[in-house]
Amino acid sequence: MIKFTIIGKPKALKRHRPSARGGYYDPSSKDKKDIMLQIAKFKPKRPLAGDIILSIRFTMPRPKHHFRTGKYSHLLKDHAPKYHSIKPDLDNLVKLISDVLQPDFYVDDSQICQIYAEKMYGKQPNTAIIIKEI
Repeated sequence: MIKFTIIGKPKALKRHRPSARGGYYDPSSKDKKDIMLQIAKFKPKRPLAGDIILSIRFTMPRPKHHFRTGKYSHLLKDHAPKYHSIKPDLDNLVKLISDVLQPDFYVDDSQICQIYAEKMYGKQPNTAIIIKEI
């Protein structure tokens, strides 16, 4: 089992865009490099070769309107939601992480048999990842 946390606001995979000179470019390449730098120390010696369960929890920062005002501004309102149900889409967040993990943590995306993912609010924006080989 490999377990680690990426600090910072979770990013979604952006679609490849056409360039001015013809061809396409990856607008998410900088995000992928930033994530890879943070997770390099957790990289196994050899990529996992068996079936994989991937668990990901995306913790998003809370907007200002979730908090009370005045001297209670550090407290959440009673109706503040637990789960993040606006953009970015959960599937695009998962795609970026699976793309970054593919060459070093496992051989191919096809090895992933189960994915557990959630998008919620929290104090510290981060992405918590657990990779288990079945």
